[in-house]
Order: sequence, then C-alpha cells, then structure tokens
Amino acid sequence: MNIQGLQKLTLLDYPGKVACTIFVAGCNFRCPFCHNASLVTHINPENAIPEEEALDFLKKRRKVLDGVCITGGEPLLAPELDRFMERVKDMGYRIKLDTNGSNVNRLKYLAGRGLIDYVAMDIKNVPQKYGMTIGIDGYNPENVIKSASWLMTGAVPYEFRTTVVREFHKRDDFEGIGRWLAGADRYYLQSFRDSGDVIQPGLRAYSRDILEQALEIVRKYIPAAELRGVE
Repeated sequence: MNIQGLQKLTLLDYPGKVACTIFVAGCNFRCPFCHNASLVTHINPENAIPEEEALDFLKKRRKVLDGVCITGGEPLLAPELDRFMERVKDMGYRIKLDTNGSNVNRLKYLAGRGLIDYVAMDIKNVPQKYGMTIGIDGYNPENVIKSASWLMTGAVPYEFRTTVVREFHKRDDFEGIGRWLAGADRYYLQSFRDSGDVIQPGLRAYSRDILEQALEIVRKYIPAAELRGVE
C-alpha cells in the first residue's frame, strides 16, 4: 500500500478517540480545492513509508492510541487495504475511513467484514454539479449517491462533510445538499483553506457570516449539521 504520510497523534480526526492518521496516495477525483495534491497529482515515490514501518509504529503505540484514521487520496482504491486493515484490527484498534464515496461496493464489503468502525464521507456538492466540482466533466455520481444512502441506513457510524469553496458552492447548493441528506446523523460544513498543496491555486473561502447562513439553510433538513474548523 502506498503510504505517503503518518500523523502520529490527532485528537480531532477521529471523534472521541486518541488516534493517528495514515495517508494513502492515489485518488480517482481531481477536486481543484484538494488540499493534498501531493497524494493525488504530485505523488513522490521517495516519500513512501513502508507498510511494515507503519505497522511497527502501531504496535508500539497500542497503549497510547485508540484508533487509526485511514485517509487519502482515496483509500478504497488501494488493493492491499483489506489486508492492512485486518492487521490493524488484530492489534485492537478501531478504524475510521475517509472516503469520497465513489466505491460503494468496496465500502460495504469492508464494513461487512467488521473492518470499519466509522466513516467520514466527503460530499462535494449537489449531484448535478459533481463533475464540475471534482474536476471530471460528465462524472456520474450514482455510486456516491448509493454510498450516502447506505450510510444513512445506520450500517456503520458515519459523518458527511463538505468543504465549502466560493467558486463552487452557492446558496441553492446548500438547499440541494440539505434535501439530499435530510435526516443525516452528522454533517459538517468546513471552510476551504489553501494548504499550499492544492491542485488549483487561487480559490477562496467564504466569510464566517456566509457559512453561518449556509448552515442555517442546511439545518432545515439536517438539524445535527454544524460548522467545523471555521474561525
């Protein structure tokens, strides 16, 4: 598995858990606002962390960490993910998976095997604007819609989240997302931040006031919606 990063401690990425975060390279989306371009379009093989090195770290931290966050890129593209997850679970860790929701069958398969304890799924935009937002003209979001619907059955604890970018998200989009995900357990609006490692420079965030207005719209349909990481 192409591991390109390891954050040794996080109190934020896995709700209620002391965790670490493992970054897996490769993604089938090309979101212009992606803050991890080095995992998507500028992958450097020299930065790869051997899988055994990551597992050795986890073995040593079993008394300190509760969970492991696996993020990307898009982790579900990694063919070795199943085996890696099995070894992490054998150490007693709980696993949070970050995904764009484009591989519903693999998501359901891994969850069915008990390898996923929590899912954070990115909602890029309303379905009709998915292709524009992810940088792939004509993209059919059918699998994304299926993933969201499946998560909302309660098969595994989950959250949805949208990174809000001025160039891609308008008032009507929040109305549409709210209708789409009505009644979701957890949904977060996150403000775009230019990490310096984005695919398309020059994009902008909205002010807090605008994000609060967006949240008010979404909450008509998802009462549990919140802002996250907004100053």
